[in-house]
Amino acid sequence: MTLPATPLAELTLTQTDLDGIEGREGVVAVLVGPEGKLDPGARRVDARAKKAVSRMVASEEGGKMKPGAVAALDFPAGMAAEAVLALRLDPKATQEEARKGGAALAKAAKGRAMTVLASSLRELEALAEGLWLGGYKFTASRGEAKKGPEPVALMAKDAGRDLSAARAVAEGVFLTRDLVNLPANVLTTTSFAERLEGLRDLGVEVEVLEEDRLAELGMRCLLAVGQGSESPSKVVTMRWNGGGDEAPLALVGKGVVFDTGGISLKPGAGMEDMTMDMGGAGTVAGVVHAVAARKAKANVVGLVGLVENMPDGRATRPGDVVRSMKGDTVEIINTDAEGRLVLCDVMWHAQEAYRPRGMIDLATLTGAVIVALGHENAGVFSNDDAFAGEFLRAAEAEGEGAWRLPMGPGYDEQLKSRFADMKNVGGRPAGSITAAQFLRRFVQEGVPWAHLDIAGTASQSKGTDLGPAGATGWGVRALDRMIGG
Repeated sequence: MTLPATPLAELTLTQTDLDGIEGREGVVAVLVGPEGKLDPGARRVDARAKKAVSRMVASEEGGKMKPGAVAALDFPAGMAAEAVLALRLDPKATQEEARKGGAALAKAAKGRAMTVLASSLRELEALAEGLWLGGYKFTASRGEAKKGPEPVALMAKDAGRDLSAARAVAEGVFLTRDLVNLPANVLTTTSFAERLEGLRDLGVEVEVLEEDRLAELGMRCLLAVGQGSESPSKVVTMRWNGGGDEAPLALVGKGVVFDTGGISLKPGAGMEDMTMDMGGAGTVAGVVHAVAARKAKANVVGLVGLVENMPDGRATRPGDVVRSMKGDTVEIINTDAEGRLVLCDVMWHAQEAYRPRGMIDLATLTGAVIVALGHENAGVFSNDDAFAGEFLRAAEAEGEGAWRLPMGPGYDEQLKSRFADMKNVGGRPAGSITAAQFLRRFVQEGVPWAHLDIAGTASQSKGTDLGPAGATGWGVRALDRMIGG
């Protein structure tokens, strides 16, 4: 099954040409600097539009515009455009400010073709990335006729800038958003794996491990999660080799395509949101796409465990004891704490098969992290201060909220079992921390590791600065920056 992909707007970067700007259709966007200063493009549009831009800037409302805000002047006299969009943005704006400004313009354009007069803006790549991200619109599940996005013409003084890396990252974010937004009857474990196999077109080595191979490897914890579902459990590995002989960075994602809670059934209210419980796997896929599309000089291996957690006569029961690939036994107290059972086996396999220089797992793992951090920050847990700091700096640079939470042997007391080496839950206190402590037991000696609990950031019920309500693609940009190359 071929899953539809949301396309990026076709964006062209050209030298600023103000001749005939009054004849441009769609919308025309201009930049308004500090204290209402108009750049050359804005002045030309202002002159053609009977001073509408300068009047808006001088108005009380215009004076209250904050950096990144957009004012729309509809059907301006003297212009063929349906609207002139005025973006408050300093030419020396930071990368984050430019990215948010571009997204604000894309949202204000409302799907219309757009000409953006960026003049001498320093952060053109970030502006372009924002124009792409803010224009995302998920329509794959709608019955309406699908129409691609209208083109964007970006005019600037420096038209020789290479936007290919920004586009690659935006494509990665779009892939993650699409995967997380798709309903579970469309994004099954099988169709998810097929979508990931498409990464071969970018030069990624992709391998799909089926249930018989997972059993041979001893991934009984992962298989226990999916044994109540008609959808077969799978592990997909995606390897990008752009960095020579160096050991890869391993990214491991939880891919529960739908989570009922299993026998520990979730309440019905809100269960429809559990289509996003594969957000960690979606992010891993987006990162691999980004690094491959920009031909990063780095080695990255992404591994995702794809399962569906359903109640059935064959489903795992509370009280069952299963043996992990590592060899430790786990007493399953709550079948709704399934993500850590998926991750522990895939993490162990990642280390055994690829000997990574470091490992990061991502998962919509606990509601507890939302209680702690809300929807502004993902929870970060790590066994290595330098490794955690590397990720946190990348997240801060990309404006993706992340906050490190503590770990320690005291929390292990909550995971003690009478019947097995450990329980899969430690009770309500410090729920996100005990989940991290569980995963830490599957990190081999000397491997820098970070666990990212993205339950609060993978999907939002309200729109964000960079996109509409729904999947956010959180983590793709930060991890791509951390990988570098």
